[in-house]
Amino acid sequence: MAQSFWLINSNRSEVRRFIKNTENKDRFFEYMFVDSGKIIGVFGKEPPVLTTRKELKVDKAREEWKMLLAQGWRRTKPVWDN
Repeated sequence: MAQSFWLINSNRSEVRRFIKNTENKDRFFEYMFVDSGKIIGVFGKEPPVLTTRKELKVDKAREEWKMLLAQGWRRTKPVWDN
């Protein structure tokens, strides 16, 4: 399993996971999955509910990561097992 990178928004209601797509068949570009999850209940008691998954080229995923950090999102520990 590829290494994943996690962000949580400032009001702790949503998380994002950035993870490399290791199954990608494109020989010219690398892609990452960006998974979004909604936190229900107390953070850490139960895993967030996966709401969306999108696949972005690595450079676009990096842009999104930087944009989210600029909006107040912060790094967090993994909240899904896989």
